[in-house]
Amino acid sequence: MSQAPASAIAALPALHPGIHRGLQRPLSPQELSDFGTEIEALRARTVADLGERDARYIRRIFAAVRWTEIIGRILLVVGFFLPSPWDWSVWLLGAFTLGLSKILDNMELGHNVMHGQFDWMGDPRFSGKTFEWDIVGTADNWRKTHNFKHHTYTNVHGMDDDIGYDVLRVFPEQKWHPAALFQPLYAVIFALLFQWGVAIQNLRVGRVFIGRITWARLFKESAPTLHKWRRQLVKDYVVFPLLAGPAWASVFTGNLLANGLRNLWTYTVIFCGHFTTNVQTFPKAVLKDESRPQWYVRQILGSSNLSGSKALHILTGNLSHQIEHHLFPDVPANRYAEMAPVVRDICRRYGIHYNTGSMVGQFGQVVWRILRHSFPSSPSTAMPDGVPAR
Repeated sequence: MSQAPASAIAALPALHPGIHRGLQRPLSPQELSDFGTEIEALRARTVADLGERDARYIRRIFAAVRWTEIIGRILLVVGFFLPSPWDWSVWLLGAFTLGLSKILDNMELGHNVMHGQFDWMGDPRFSGKTFEWDIVGTADNWRKTHNFKHHTYTNVHGMDDDIGYDVLRVFPEQKWHPAALFQPLYAVIFALLFQWGVAIQNLRVGRVFIGRITWARLFKESAPTLHKWRRQLVKDYVVFPLLAGPAWASVFTGNLLANGLRNLWTYTVIFCGHFTTNVQTFPKAVLKDESRPQWYVRQILGSSNLSGSKALHILTGNLSHQIEHHLFPDVPANRYAEMAPVVRDICRRYGIHYNTGSMVGQFGQVVWRILRHSFPSSPSTAMPDGVPAR
């Protein structure tokens, strides 16, 4: 981000009312600059302290992903040969264990590694540029749509494709169509098939329907994605069931359940991080001459945290600290829990709303958004304590 002159910083409220409404009090140019300095100092201290503790952590996560996958797949087969009621119990345990492996692979391992959080280790297993994950979407597409577009243009309308994933209307600034009346139904379908929604996001299929490209061109551009789809489907629903012999149906359905559990979990975590009540969205105008401190403010106001146990933080890939992740996307996520109290204190002192809550509470707000904005709605500016209503 280029550093804007003081005059541009001072003009922030006029340039972008959304940020102004998210502040409990206006920030002077000097305060905004000091705020940015404190955020950057926290990052510098954390990065300077990275070392063996962090390397050991990600290696253990890597091992956990591999061992839970092995154990889960073995249990799916073993359960078939056991007498009732052990057959169903062991099968369920296997499916949940495999689902746990896929969750850890996607959230705490894949997502964080692909942000380059562990590139400093020099270990090819944890290279952000080459890591591939256990999901139908390609890592290269994810690096484009998520690492670049979403993290650069967080919650900016017309720039961040993650705003409702072009499927759901979750903010009043999004155009309403009659089809939105049915979004409470297809939100459930989207959650169950979430990995597929992520996989096709960067394909921009809508270009075909408005005549920008042909189907032939789309299929050509989609070749890497289609290859990944085929590989994942063959692995989970052909190879492993065939290897199981007479237990093929047990393995097939267990894989189906494991993938479904991963989809539901990742959908819940991601939606809780971006679509709660007080999360802000922004017009493109905010990007003009945006300074680094302004970018930090936008990341904070466009994100939500989840409170909970250490186990919850690990299962979410530490995206329960969504605010810290958006401020420091390339800092190892296992450090976010230490950084969060400092960030929260900085926000308190500078009057910037810090959105956090339990998973149940935050997801309840997400569900309300989906229901409320399935009907026509318009932006509101009324909210206590300077926080905007959405």
